[in-house]
Amino acid sequence: MIKHRAMFAATLSAATLVVASPVAAQPGPPPPMMQGTRLDIVAEGEVNRQPDLVTIGAGVVTQAATASEALAENARRMTATVAALRRAGVADRDIQTSSISLNPQYRYGENVPPVITGYQASNQVSVRFRDVKRSGAILDTLVAQGANQINGPSFALDQPDAALDEARVQAIAKARARAELYAKAAGLRVGRILSIREGDAAAPPPQPMVMSMRAKMESDTPIQPGEQKLVVAVTVSFELQ
Repeated sequence: MIKHRAMFAATLSAATLVVASPVAAQPGPPPPMMQGTRLDIVAEGEVNRQPDLVTIGAGVVTQAATASEALAENARRMTATVAALRRAGVADRDIQTSSISLNPQYRYGENVPPVITGYQASNQVSVRFRDVKRSGAILDTLVAQGANQINGPSFALDQPDAALDEARVQAIAKARARAELYAKAAGLRVGRILSIREGDAAAPPPQPMVMSMRAKMESDTPIQPGEQKLVVAVTVSFELQ
């Protein structure tokens, strides 16, 4: 009886070891070897769209004899500026503080240490306008409410995905056409695509615009969105046979 139990235990242990042993992963089939000539093509797709989003920096710069006075006056005018934005229909999610600073102002002289003459406080916000046509009138209102520093604009598309996809399709079509040209010139034909790699989309830099509190308010500040170029670059590797 004892002998049978020992044999059963040994058999169970062996079975357990077999079940617990990891199964070796089966290697997949190797990728097919390239039989022809590799051709790498870099091509760009380009589309133009009218921007529907403009971002402008607005700020208040104040000066006073003391730091607390400069900050207090700055806070009062900036509060009025932000309130004007909200009354104009700009949502809170489109108003973001970008910088706050407080710096002493100095008077310099020869062979004497600089003397603090006052303090300058600055508060800047980044504002996104989703109605480009109204942005000029809103800027004029901001200046009237106390904003004395305007920077920008920066134009963009709120939903650029569809335009970028169109540029991608163009880029692939251009790459294929160029590969066909090279293949014909070399007496070959275009086979399969080996790889596709996409680069970054490019857009022209924004044009700077600076206003001061001396700007004339005889009419709305003109802001022309024009057109924005969206570019997608791809690198496509073909096999020529």
